[in-house]
Amino acid sequence: MKLNENTVLAKKVALVPYKPEHVPRYHEWMKSPFLQEMTASEPLTLEEEYEMQKSWNQDEDKLTFIITSLPSCDSRSLQNIPQKEIKDHNVMIGDANIFLNDQDQDKTFGEIEVMIAEPSYRRTGRGREALAIIMGYGNQGLEIVLAR
Repeated sequence: MKLNENTVLAKKVALVPYKPEHVPRYHEWMKSPFLQEMTASEPLTLEEEYEMQKSWNQDEDKLTFIITSLPSCDSRSLQNIPQKEIKDHNVMIGDANIFLNDQDQDKTFGEIEVMIAEPSYRRTGRGREALAIIMGYGNQGLEIVLAR
């Protein structure tokens, strides 16, 4: 979906568009039986994973971001950190998705999924922050109703 062409920054995480350079790491994550079970996913070959990334990027019913953990800002605000430093020091830790999946084609109805794939980043508030970002993105950008 073209709506997620930009990066969204928060305090602990950034949501970045899912691009081909993310596929190898994502593919490694999805070899985990635990993550396969938690996401109801089947293992894919690397080539299939690249095809999936491409199709998700073009699909109007999917909004997919990679979650990256931002460098510790200490006393600096993100606005004062050069973009290159942010890019060079962030860590890919998971993904966040919105799937518009209502059978009645109601585009205000969707499913949100957040996965923190890197175990050392779980239970650190990053998943909660990513969820808040993707909910806001869905509410404002897609006009999804957040609760029914």
